Amino acid sequence: MAQDNHGHGDNPGHGVGNPGQGGGGGNDHAVTIIVEGTAHEWTKKEITYDEVVTLEVPDYSQHPEITYSVTYKKGQGNKPEGDLAKGESVKVKDGMIFNVSETGQS
Repeated sequence: MAQDNHGHGDNPGHGVGNPGQGGGGGNDHAVTIIVEGTAHEWTKKEITYDEVVTLEVPDYSQHPEITYSVTYKKGQGNKPEGDLAKGESVKVKDGMIFNVSETGQS
């Protein structure tokens, strides 16, 4: 039995998304964030508490007993400022400012 493929069936390129658009964890653009007065280029759409603290305190992971207070401002429109607690993340925006201060031993 012969198949009738008038405009149907395999059509290379048909329905294929735009290569390089989206996906890949949002690494499509870099923004500059400020952590304690130091500019850092950031390529992810969000940043976690641990990532912010590590930018300010590079050996943070070696001292889990020390806790930090992380605040931010100039953030996304729905939450332009606030606190970032351990285990949380926030969407980043170009020019966003983070403050990290040691609060003591946990």
